[in-house]
Amino acid sequence: MQTSLTPSEKPVHSPEYRWRRFQNWFPLGLTYATFYMSRYNLNVASTEVMGRFHWSKAEFGVVATAGFWTYALSVILNGPLTDRIGGKRAILTAALGTAAINALVGFLFLNGWTTKVLVGMSLLYAVNMYFQSFGALSVVKTNAPWFHVRERGVFGGIFGSMISGGYFLAMTVGGWILAYLPWYCVFLIPSAAVGVMYIIDKALVVNSPKEAGFENFNTGDASSHSTDKDKPVDLPYLVKNVFTNPVILTLTAAEFCTGFVRQGLLLWFVPFLKEVHHIHHGTTLFSVATVGITVGGILGGLLCGFLSDKVFQSRRPPVAFVFYMGQIVSLLILGWVTQPGAAAFMIGFTCMWIFGVHGMLSGTASMDFGGTKAAATVTGLLDGIQYIAAGLTGFLLGGLLDKFGWSVWTPMIIPFSAIGGLLMLTLWNSTPKNTKVSLPAKKPSAPEREAVTA
Repeated sequence: MQTSLTPSEKPVHSPEYRWRRFQNWFPLGLTYATFYMSRYNLNVASTEVMGRFHWSKAEFGVVATAGFWTYALSVILNGPLTDRIGGKRAILTAALGTAAINALVGFLFLNGWTTKVLVGMSLLYAVNMYFQSFGALSVVKTNAPWFHVRERGVFGGIFGSMISGGYFLAMTVGGWILAYLPWYCVFLIPSAAVGVMYIIDKALVVNSPKEAGFENFNTGDASSHSTDKDKPVDLPYLVKNVFTNPVILTLTAAEFCTGFVRQGLLLWFVPFLKEVHHIHHGTTLFSVATVGITVGGILGGLLCGFLSDKVFQSRRPPVAFVFYMGQIVSLLILGWVTQPGAAAFMIGFTCMWIFGVHGMLSGTASMDFGGTKAAATVTGLLDGIQYIAAGLTGFLLGGLLDKFGWSVWTPMIIPFSAIGGLLMLTLWNSTPKNTKVSLPAKKPSAPEREAVTA
């Protein structure tokens, strides 16, 4: 493997290195896709669950909020833990726990579980989300040493596209499962898929190039200059470089906004399509919406990564601002259209703008500004804050939908996109201190020109 002499330049890797790196990140991407299948099965089964147990939207929202807030707390606490134990142990913990909980839920419903389901599902979904909280942390922690900062934007788009396959598994395949198989299979089948990926990850995934027989290299991120970058992260380092870093704190506030927008759409689009546009599981238009979520996620991730690296010189905030503005326009149209086909299409189109920002901030920017050393901690902070906001879309937004109907759905979401965009304006030219960008020279004002010529 050849690397450049300066940390700000993109290294040149050997074919052997790229192939081994592929064997590392590709299974991780597939694993995280199956995590989505095991997380959003609750979303796709929302109308089935509410109808079967006679729950209101607020009651269903309680289950979602229990999971979201457990995830939020866990991902923040487990970030430093993942930085200490390594990405491989974290991904295996996540896979084993997720598979076990989904299997348990499926078998409980298979055996006719009908008593105290609201409390039980809230608890089990919370435990499921605890284990899933290791997922994003382990992915970012494991990938960070393998990719230079100049490679991460485009890679983030590619990797995000793989993860978007999880939406296809959860929403589209989940819809087919609900339409053609016993409904509890929407928990059992994802459990089996995650179990398979546990075996594959255990065989292939390693924590760094060095563990695979290659040399570690300067990744050009926030911790690449540190002489102790390979030592376990400790609290003083986190306080100095993460918890008091104004860029990371601003990204955290933006991800709060992203969390409300993202889950506000994903949690409620199934009952919205059913109640407003009479689109049900197994129909063509339902597949248009769910496949659109996957395609939108793929396009959003690729476009966001490409624009960031190729147009904005690996700066993440400018492209995030553009995508926040795209969210506003798409949500306005989604709330306005009356044709079922248009509504189904707009679900996916809106997701393109939402997922692009989410992947760029929680995936790519977290590696950049957290550095290889604190990548999982920053990811945990961003992801955790996002899920605190997501929890509000459960019981709170669900209660508002019960009271006021679907007319308040998109108007409640749009302000969060606007705030996220404004926050990105404050970070427009921000990059890690080891990454240099060439910005256009400022043109002198008229008084300055006169001073020069005088």
